[in-house]
Amino acid sequence: MKTLFLLALILCLPLAPAVRAQDKGPDQLRTLSHDELAIIKVLNAQEKAWNRGDIDSYVTGYKNAPDILFVGAQVSHGYAQMVSDYRHNYPNRDAMGTLTFADLEPRLLDEKFAVVLGKYHLDRNKKAGGPADGIFSLIFEKTEGGWKIIVDHTT
Repeated sequence: MKTLFLLALILCLPLAPAVRAQDKGPDQLRTLSHDELAIIKVLNAQEKAWNRGDIDSYVTGYKNAPDILFVGAQVSHGYAQMVSDYRHNYPNRDAMGTLTFADLEPRLLDEKFAVVLGKYHLDRNKKAGGPADGIFSLIFEKTEGGWKIIVDHTT
């Protein structure tokens, strides 16, 4: 019986991103498309990379291009500037804390572009800046390398 339970648990684990993305009431549930699931996987990979303290892997979720935008406390243009800002603002593992994404709502705009709305929570000690919460909207572009963020608006 224990083996059967473990097998069922292992088989259900790949469904976790879809369930997490659907943190809605029964009247709001919908099936995510293949592309929407691929986008959620990008965000899950970013969350895991961040929580390992791996900014280099985290930023692979963004398109490496000079025309991407990051809108937060200020507007940053380009991949190189965004990476530099992340390294400056989060110089060590304590400053990075633990990141959690929630209430993810992916929507395809067409076959090449999508938007995702969501919330984030950054858990870190007071000395490192304390916890932070906010919302974000991301525009993704489907590239040869998969879905990549081209606009990040985080508050």
